[in-house]
Amino acid sequence: MPTPHSTDFYEIQSKQRKKSILILAVLTIFYFAAIGLISLAVLASSGLFGLNLGVWTGTFLWKWLAAVLIVSSIIAFFHFYEARRTGAPYILKRLDARPPDLSDRYHQQFANVVEEMRIACALPEVNAYVLPQFAVNSMALVEPDGTPCVVVTEGLLADSARDELQAVVAHELGHISRGDAFYVTLVCSLANFLEKLREALEPEDAPAKDKTETRRGGASPVLIYLTVLTTSISMRLLSALLSREREILADAAAVEISRHPVGLARLLYKAHLKSSLIGDFGLTYSPLFIVAPQLTGESDGFFSRLFNSHPPLMKRVKLLARMAGLEPAHVIQQVWEGQKLREEARTRLYPFDDQGLGATKAEGSEGAPSFGENRGWLIQDSKGKWRGPFGLEEILFLPYFTPLRIIKSIQEDLTAQAREFPQIRLALERLRKKRPVDPSKKDRCPPCRVPLSDNFYEGVEIKVCSRCGGKLVDSAKMERILLRREFDFSQTLIEKARAFKEEFLLNPVKKQREKEKAVRGYVCPNCGYRMVPRPYNYQYFIPADKCLACGHIWFDADELEILQVLIEKKA
Repeated sequence: MPTPHSTDFYEIQSKQRKKSILILAVLTIFYFAAIGLISLAVLASSGLFGLNLGVWTGTFLWKWLAAVLIVSSIIAFFHFYEARRTGAPYILKRLDARPPDLSDRYHQQFANVVEEMRIACALPEVNAYVLPQFAVNSMALVEPDGTPCVVVTEGLLADSARDELQAVVAHELGHISRGDAFYVTLVCSLANFLEKLREALEPEDAPAKDKTETRRGGASPVLIYLTVLTTSISMRLLSALLSREREILADAAAVEISRHPVGLARLLYKAHLKSSLIGDFGLTYSPLFIVAPQLTGESDGFFSRLFNSHPPLMKRVKLLARMAGLEPAHVIQQVWEGQKLREEARTRLYPFDDQGLGATKAEGSEGAPSFGENRGWLIQDSKGKWRGPFGLEEILFLPYFTPLRIIKSIQEDLTAQAREFPQIRLALERLRKKRPVDPSKKDRCPPCRVPLSDNFYEGVEIKVCSRCGGKLVDSAKMERILLRREFDFSQTLIEKARAFKEEFLLNPVKKQREKEKAVRGYVCPNCGYRMVPRPYNYQYFIPADKCLACGHIWFDADELEILQVLIEKKA
């Protein structure tokens, strides 16, 4: 029997076309049954049965069946076409899937592994995507143009060794080579349409009196809901029943491709230990993932086979362990030993003040006020009083500034609307393009004014001030930093985090107001907009300066480390 990686790609496409025809036929039968029931309900509610039962014989019966078949075929075709065209893009968009960031070491490794496994499977092209999710999970999809794609979560990248990542990608490519990914992508896209239809038909909350009145029209609304619900459940069962065997066969295909059953077994056990939940993604989409997003126990009885989309996870671990001639206990032991080795290999971090690097903040910021350069502007407030003098940046970020506000240039002794001054227009244009008003402040430390240096933190590219220890981080990459465990923290940093928790987290509102009153006036080194002091999020009130325009966050010295300590200790 040919191995999955020896299957010709054109043969795979041929199998996909055959499965498409089968799915379209099944969909037509579904709609034929649904529309038939609905039309029967309408005729029954109109009293046609009671008037003359003879109409259901001869010509009328054949015309009714032909009409139902034509209507169901048209609806099935458009449903199929819409699912095929928008199914995978909708799933990727809903999950916020993004191409790998090749400046990130973890993402670069993932892209390399996908390319290696693609060559091993003799596939012409495979796209890679990363989900910003803490869960340990992955899936395979087929995009509308026929290009397959492998999707993994940030949690999986953070927790997997290279051989484990290879095994996971090989598992997903096994689905693709067998044609499973195409089938499940299409089935889940069809089920998505049915769920939307059911939600649209479900009435909103209404008083009991209104609900009573809606029942006078007969039983047809009930039958409509039951029909849509039945077809939706049928789609879910169809995908679930096939998914159980698919996962075991894909595990076997992954072993053939990667030659590493233990790596896949370890990863599955890690997913068993950690969360595999993908946000609010419904159970309809469960067959897409390597591990069910909601673990429902390890039973393998009749009802479990009927309603669970995946076989018991530990059963898969046991089968993979046996392929390597091991007992499952040995695989579990390897997982815990690997976790211990990773903990021991973590690099110890110390507070910035203890590192003895660079000059002090006072030395760097002396004579360099935040907005004090060339304060040559006055502005009328809402009451017509003159305020100032202000610098060019400072005046643009006043809460009552608009291009129609009256301002005065002290140097030129001119008074006019702000939009009349070319300096103001140029500054607004630079901000619109997300560039600093003063080009010399691009990529410079907000408090120190020294150039920021490029660096890596937990594999993520950031900018660091060597003088004050501040860090500029893209908020879209914060999940990666908080997930990864490359750094360990000294006892001094842990004590600093504990003291911060006692002093700040117990009264965050007061402390936050004190910080806002300070009005440091930091300007974003990336885009030039003024940063605002805000807590990192409502779960962790770590103070940080956020740029609401480009999404970058400025952490003062040790603030990012304190955030990590608090999150890791809580976990």
